[in-house]
Amino acid sequence: MHETTALLIELGAIILCLGLIGRVAGRIGLSPIPLYLLAGLAFGTGGLLPMSASEDFVAVGAEIGVILLLLLLGLEYSASELVGSLKTQYPSGAVDFALNALPGAAAALLLGWGPVAAVALAGVTWISSSGVIAKVLTDLGRLGNRETPVVLGILVMEDLAMAVYLPLLTALLAGVGLAGGSVTLLIALGAVGIVLYLALRHGRLISRAVSSDNPEMLLLVVLGLTLLVAGVAQELQVSAAVGAFLVGIALSGEVAEGARKLLTPLRDLFAAVFFVFFGLSTDPTQIPPVILPALLLAVVTAGTKILTGWYAARRAGIGPRGRLRAGGALVARGEFSIVIAGLAVATEPRIGPIATAYVLILVIVGPLAARWTEPLLTRLGESRSRRKETAASASASTAVDPSVDPSSVDLSVDLSADTAVDPSVSTAVDAPPAPPAVTVPPAPAEGEPGKKD
Repeated sequence: MHETTALLIELGAIILCLGLIGRVAGRIGLSPIPLYLLAGLAFGTGGLLPMSASEDFVAVGAEIGVILLLLLLGLEYSASELVGSLKTQYPSGAVDFALNALPGAAAALLLGWGPVAAVALAGVTWISSSGVIAKVLTDLGRLGNRETPVVLGILVMEDLAMAVYLPLLTALLAGVGLAGGSVTLLIALGAVGIVLYLALRHGRLISRAVSSDNPEMLLLVVLGLTLLVAGVAQELQVSAAVGAFLVGIALSGEVAEGARKLLTPLRDLFAAVFFVFFGLSTDPTQIPPVILPALLLAVVTAGTKILTGWYAARRAGIGPRGRLRAGGALVARGEFSIVIAGLAVATEPRIGPIATAYVLILVIVGPLAARWTEPLLTRLGESRSRRKETAASASASTAVDPSVDPSSVDLSVDLSADTAVDPSVSTAVDAPPAPPAVTVPPAPAEGEPGKKD
């Protein structure tokens, strides 16, 4: 009974704090995600006030939060849109891997951690956080933007790539090599193929089976189906987030609209729990020793993610502002990076602290980058253009042709524009006016007396 009481008190305090933090973030125009994380860090392991009674419940709630985030994201798009996105954006997926996985692998090799740790850290820096990005896009009201399908296409390709990457990493960490992990890899690929086939080919049948005029029945069926598919996908070494996203893709029409309205409040609650749990599970005392390398790695890979979004959005014909928004939205890392680091800790314990610090930095910077990358870089570009125009006009006004003799330059000033002209007076100036005539008296003749004054 005492444990139940402590659980209720801790959960009540957490949810109340989430509500207050959300109100503060709304007042200052900031996404609440960084504040959720800092609150979890303050009251988690090694923090000011550890909360142990609710740890297991919050962990499960965090998993549900990620699943609901991806489910609601999938409900926004149809299966045909997903296929079109994957067909057109696979080059962007390759660029995403090259730009963001290689820095992590290089950092591990420079630190002397070996090839297996390099593969693990490459995954940490490669994969963006689908949960954080989905929440940020919703908070900023960008689900209808032209660049959002580009962002989602990259996230889906990353999540699907995890079906290949995670089995391979598990085999390498176990020391069995690639051949030993081939069976797990085939199972994972088969599971992804089946789920995609059902989502793309039989989406209407699934929608009819799920459809109900009773909101309660619709909520229970959709939520139960999503959790079931996510759990099966996780068991088969496929991301639970991918399973939930594909369930959302499979539902369409009125079913999707009704499910979206019913599940939105649950998503907001459990998504907040997810971000708090991430902070709760991080020991702040482990962060200071690795903060410098984690910060350098975060700066580099934040820039490479912005370049990834820019490239992908440019291929889709989106303008510069949309390209910057796409790049900024991809900066955040989160749940997958923590999963990868957790798998690798047994082989290389030093990965744990640096991965935690790295993810914590980018999960806080990510929402800020999504909001401010476009306006800041746009203003910087406009300011630079203005400076160039000013310098060019100043140079043009002071430039002198060296082939011209200064003595031959006509320095006369035309004042005709400044003087009023009577239209009744002729303006002909072909010749100067003649001087007034002067009458000269004839000289007196010799012997003739002159006149006296």
